[in-house]
Amino acid sequence: MQRAVSVVAHLGFRLQAFSPDLYRPLSFAQDVLRRTPLYDFHLVHGGKMVEFAGWSLPVQYRDSHTDSHLHTRQHCSLFDVSHMLQTKICGSDRVKLMESLVVGDIAELRPNQGTLSLFTNEAGGILDDLIVTNTSQGHLYVVSNAGCWEKDLALMQDKVRELQNQGRDVGLEVLDNALLALQGTVTSGCPSPSLKKNVAMGYVPCEYSRPGTKLMVEVRRKQQMAVVSKMPFVPTNYYTLK
Repeated sequence: MQRAVSVVAHLGFRLQAFSPDLYRPLSFAQDVLRRTPLYDFHLVHGGKMVEFAGWSLPVQYRDSHTDSHLHTRQHCSLFDVSHMLQTKICGSDRVKLMESLVVGDIAELRPNQGTLSLFTNEAGGILDDLIVTNTSQGHLYVVSNAGCWEKDLALMQDKVRELQNQGRDVGLEVLDNALLALQGTVTSGCPSPSLKKNVAMGYVPCEYSRPGTKLMVEVRRKQQMAVVSKMPFVPTNYYTLK
């Protein structure tokens, strides 16, 4: 079992971060990389192991990234979160706390349902992504990035209250085959092996957020046409375990 510590606050909730000593910064000259329980499994299946946040993790298996992506879309994949910051948030104000920190509708989560969401700063900008699950045991289970554990845990402990409206988060499909850089604010972008086109998410004024709206984006100082799209870009095809 992992050792845990609890942080008690004044709003009727408790944060429980698992194994804080697992997340301490490494001195690589003195310490070896940490291994998850699936380390041997990764090696057997041809995992190319690299360093990430003090852990030895697979960046790729024998197949290509595209093959792994398409397998996930067409079948199923599991993601090992052993190296990540895992936090339990308990108490009567746990939903209120999380909704003051993230953009997700946590109150509408069914028991044992999770959602991908975003930590934001006081200006509404994105700090980090995370997954929040409403467990049937009466607490929220939060998984956030191993490389940002200090920042993420401090953010929850400080109970940031401001999620300001800086426009609307929309999906963008680039109509030309080019890497995306939105003239304005883009939060992420990459090629989509499933759609065989480049996609991204970014902030646009509300009047330009309707799906089908065409926008001009700047790609390496050249203007390219993009179109606002509904998200998710690829329809989900998964089931929630009960």
